[in-house]
Amino acid sequence: MTTFRTTSMLASVVVLLALLLGGCGGGGSGEPASAGGETVSVANVAGVGDVLVDARGNALYSPDQEADGKVLCTDACASIWIPLTLPAGEQPTGSSDVGSQLGLIRRPDGAEQVTYEGKPLYTFAEDPSPGEVTGNGFADDFGGTSFTWHVAAQGSVSGGTTSTEGGYGY
Repeated sequence: MTTFRTTSMLASVVVLLALLLGGCGGGGSGEPASAGGETVSVANVAGVGDVLVDARGNALYSPDQEADGKVLCTDACASIWIPLTLPAGEQPTGSSDVGSQLGLIRRPDGAEQVTYEGKPLYTFAEDPSPGEVTGNGFADDFGGTSFTWHVAAQGSVSGGTTSTEGGYGY
């Protein structure tokens, strides 16, 4: 009976992990954001304007607190704000209007994260679907570090406030 119970619990944990990881998206698993597509391009989002998106059409964000090669969003933060990563050795590609501003930065876990104008890029797990922006101007706290997030826009990271302020306080 103990073997059945242990196997059943293990199966439940595996299913739960698969569900959690499956919903993250954004290329954050170390897999390419898209096979054959551009890593980053520009899309027009109603009510927001032209924003950077990943190959799946998910809006890309960056926090004010990460600049000059710093990556502060790790652990629990990176489960809500999913880093846009590429496999080792791959370079980010972008549409002609953003491609020259893309780069890579090494995260504390060793993953290669895509940057725009030197700022690390993330997708937001709470965005309901590609082409929607709900995290712009969002403020939250992870492990004592406060973040203010802005949707990335061509030429800069937008400082607009089109989302709910106040954050989750993870």
